[in-house]
Amino acid sequence: MSEDLLAERVEQLLTPTIESMGFEVVRVMLSGGNNAVLQVMAEPADGGEMTVDHCADISRAVSAVLDVEDPIPGAYSLEVSSPGLDRPLVRLRDFDRFAGFDAKIEMKSLIDGRRKFRGRVEGTDGSDVLIEMDGEQIRLEHAAIAKAKLIITDEMLAKLEEDKAHE
Repeated sequence: MSEDLLAERVEQLLTPTIESMGFEVVRVMLSGGNNAVLQVMAEPADGGEMTVDHCADISRAVSAVLDVEDPIPGAYSLEVSSPGLDRPLVRLRDFDRFAGFDAKIEMKSLIDGRRKFRGRVEGTDGSDVLIEMDGEQIRLEHAAIAKAKLIITDEMLAKLEEDKAHE
């Protein structure tokens, strides 16, 4: 089974536990072959701040599930983290939530001769992600995105400070 398929299976196993704790799964990724690392990225469902204690709580809970289900052959390290400022954009709703921010997007295959796109996220339309790049709206099929993440900009940091001041 490929690492991606195994990570998908592990995500399905862990999501109910993580959600019952008041968090959302952002991404589950398995990498490293013989020195495998299972990365679980989560954030509070209420949009609050992720703390080290939250990560520790999630780590203990998912470790118990993984010990019982044992979905990963061989040894691996578990890493639980928050998505951070340059967070990955994984779900369609991530692109809506972070509309107005800059992102780097890498496609699984070439689109009009290019694989990498960088621009301002404009949200979604159906199953497409919309970005503004060089004054033009680009439409990218969500299923064809290999990876995407926010780019930390001064504008983003200012918005976060403004949001924090209003809490």
